[in-house]
Amino acid sequence: MIIFPAIDIIEGKPVRLYKGDFSTAMRVAESALETAESFVHAGCEWIHMVDLDGSLKKKPVNADTFISVAKETPLKVELGGGIRSMKDIDFYINNGISRVILGSVALKNPALVSEAVKEFGDLIVVGIDAKNGYVATEGWTQSSNVYFTDLAKRMENIGVKNIIFTDISRDGTLSGPNSEQLREINDAVSCDITASGGVTDINDINNLRKIGLYAVICGKSIYEGTLDLHDAVEACK
Repeated sequence: MIIFPAIDIIEGKPVRLYKGDFSTAMRVAESALETAESFVHAGCEWIHMVDLDGSLKKKPVNADTFISVAKETPLKVELGGGIRSMKDIDFYINNGISRVILGSVALKNPALVSEAVKEFGDLIVVGIDAKNGYVATEGWTQSSNVYFTDLAKRMENIGVKNIIFTDISRDGTLSGPNSEQLREINDAVSCDITASGGVTDINDINNLRKIGLYAVICGKSIYEGTLDLHDAVEACK
């Protein structure tokens, strides 16, 4: 299982949110680049980054921050937030981003996901964010009546190989991941599933490994010190 340490960005600075609420944004570091370099020292090969400004404005906002991490560290960058067009996808991939995450458009514009998968294959990841089992979009500000596994199956059918599943109610809470829903989506599709939201400590990491997931994203647990990133990486080798 791969460990993805996370950096969410607002106005070029790393922040964390509580349950996706932008009003709870708290800066956790001064520099995304320095924080990313600390992840390299912990043994990570990947980093998960989100353009929170982009999520709200529906366009890339903090591109320079993400591209600098991709170009100035050995980390492979997985990036989401505000990516709404083939132009956006092409721009990021051609500037060193290793994987592009399509979130809101997976529900609202599946034709774009299909086109992106045909063009870029495994470089495209779909993010499915849900509250009480139902998909939320636009930086988690809009809800839908689409059940999370139904969307996952649609994405699998158009060729998506990698899905990130976030239980919004757990995100940034240090309350433990939603193992039940993670098992449900892992069983529902053949895609690689990455867990996001609620990871607290090494016990959570070990429990997620038992489910057979592809990867796990860790954010607040790293910044709060409840999870030792190096230990987590070692446990997943």
